[in-house]
Amino acid sequence: MTGRLLHAGPVIIDVVMAVDALPRAGEGVLASSSRTLVGGGFNVIAAAARAGMEVVYAGAHGSGPNGDLARAALRSEGVAVAHAPVPDADTGFCVALVDADAERTFVTRLGAETDLSLAELRTLRPSPGDFVYTVGYSLLPGPRADDLLTWIDELPRGVRLVLDPAPVVGDLPRSALDRALARVDLLSLSAAEAATMTGRTVPEEAAALLLPRVSPGGVVVVRDSARGCVVAGDGDGPRRVPGFPVRAVDTNGAGDAHVGVFTAAVASGLAPPEAARRANAAAALSVTRRGPATCPAAKETDALLAGAADGADPDRGLTLPEQAAPDPADRGAAQCFDQGPTAVRGSG
Repeated sequence: MTGRLLHAGPVIIDVVMAVDALPRAGEGVLASSSRTLVGGGFNVIAAAARAGMEVVYAGAHGSGPNGDLARAALRSEGVAVAHAPVPDADTGFCVALVDADAERTFVTRLGAETDLSLAELRTLRPSPGDFVYTVGYSLLPGPRADDLLTWIDELPRGVRLVLDPAPVVGDLPRSALDRALARVDLLSLSAAEAATMTGRTVPEEAAALLLPRVSPGGVVVVRDSARGCVVAGDGDGPRRVPGFPVRAVDTNGAGDAHVGVFTAAVASGLAPPEAARRANAAAALSVTRRGPATCPAAKETDALLAGAADGADPDRGLTLPEQAAPDPADRGAAQCFDQGPTAVRGSG
């Protein structure tokens, strides 16, 4: 595999709570479990690292206990940290509520991860063959978004930019989004985000409209949940790559797993459709496990792909028992605290 992934998006802490249903306004429910673990951009980082790519965390991080937790998780994945902690500020956190249908709802408090200056970005010096990842949250209005866009404009030729616009894509200024897209080599987004950007709910149609907005020769991937994804670019029109049927227990982080594995696969030399099939397999395995950073190790993805190629039942043996988890030696031991029942209240 050639090239590093320099991840310039924010890593935060996730507080994941399992609930039967979300509380209505002014009411409360009990969470059957809760876990505090590293999430946000860490999910993409872990996915790419587990797929065999060298990854550098190029984002900001705090000097408090949340920052300590984030750095420990990055070290466990073999990921280098490019910058010193931000003094007098801690890393932010996100509360993720996962209901009985495995759907999730988020509430986020941002922190030190938003404070990444142009001077710090300019110390990174990516080389041709490297990939740089950023996310829509980093493009929300503010001085640091301007710094990021300036640095993106300065990226050397041969450095490939990966952008996931995220659910906030509808809140991004059109000028900032267009400026970033003009430099993007790999645009990966959900079908809902693609619809927000294009007004088209059919992923193939949305991908066709998005392709002219990215850099010439770029690739657009529209992630379509259990239906797989649609890939456009590299000389091809929109092409659907089917997913793998599994029994999902938690869809949190599936899109991040897809982005990370797709990027690593492209870096290894796979063509976009083949990279998408590999990313679909990894994302399918990830939703059979609880938690955000549940991307499988490369050998697990290999096994699923090999079974599918042999004509095996793709659903056989893919759903893990709730108490089971992949070997930490394969996945990296991100720090996590398990807790019992927890009260959750709706806002009044």
